[in-house]
Amino acid sequence: MQLIRHLPAQLPDSRPLALAIGNFDGLHLGHQALLAHAVEFAPESRPAILCFEPLPRTFFTPHDPVPRVMKLRDKLDVAERLGIEVLAQLRFDRAFSMLSPEAFARDVLARDLNVGQVIIGNDFRFGHKAAGDASAMTDYGRQFGFETVVAETVSARASADDPSRERVSSSRLREALAAGDFELARCLLNRPYAISGRVIRGRQLGRELGFATANLRVAEPPALSGVAAVRVDGADFSGHPGVASLGRRPTVAGRDWLLEAHLFDFEGDLYGQHIQVQFEGFIRHEEHFASVEKMVEQMHHDVERANALLTRR
Repeated sequence: MQLIRHLPAQLPDSRPLALAIGNFDGLHLGHQALLAHAVEFAPESRPAILCFEPLPRTFFTPHDPVPRVMKLRDKLDVAERLGIEVLAQLRFDRAFSMLSPEAFARDVLARDLNVGQVIIGNDFRFGHKAAGDASAMTDYGRQFGFETVVAETVSARASADDPSRERVSSSRLREALAAGDFELARCLLNRPYAISGRVIRGRQLGRELGFATANLRVAEPPALSGVAAVRVDGADFSGHPGVASLGRRPTVAGRDWLLEAHLFDFEGDLYGQHIQVQFEGFIRHEEHFASVEKMVEQMHHDVERANALLTRR
């Protein structure tokens, strides 16, 4: 997988890119449909995706940032499994936001990224003040020498228990995660929701309290917060049961977002190792406790509930 952060892109060969464009936060079924179109043009074109950081909506409303579903590393891993060879994540700043639709198509897509095909959703907007739409992209493609593919809307089950179908969107996915509805998230993603990363050293408070944790940084602000039953994959183990808390740890004056996974009956040092935490069942939202003792008491209850959830599964 080649990662591009700056333009013009340094591409290893002269093949054009079959480029799917979007935010791709989560790579849900709707996103996957775009990627599937890009893969259809291989090997003559290299399947690729273009996304932005920060998300444009967050750039324009920094006081109300969009909750995030996935980190860049997870996006790279999932995209590669889906057949993508190039991921371009460009900085969305004031200068970029001022590009006209024509300049974006001509300079960014045709000149700097050497696209042969551009794949977008039917509601895609681009350029200054979102003035460009799918029809405009098709016209610019004819003008600047690339093909435009407008993908159809993708639908999925309305809920885990409701067979009726609704449009798949990042908003639905974020709402499902915020509610702890991992079954619906699984339907929208076509895979279990998971967060991966390298284990970092924390304050080791959990170890002192009898709940040693493997700590991971997360994309901020995360779409999910709270306590959940999880299964953890590492270099030498797979599906290890545990309980995890994703939040800011208000009881111990935490400020940054952190995913803390406690693996049941696990002995070993995970610092510096890459692990994946897969969410299986929601237990509760994050709370502020009157004392550390009250928090520890609740943590014991969380372990019992996580064990019960994982056993049922």
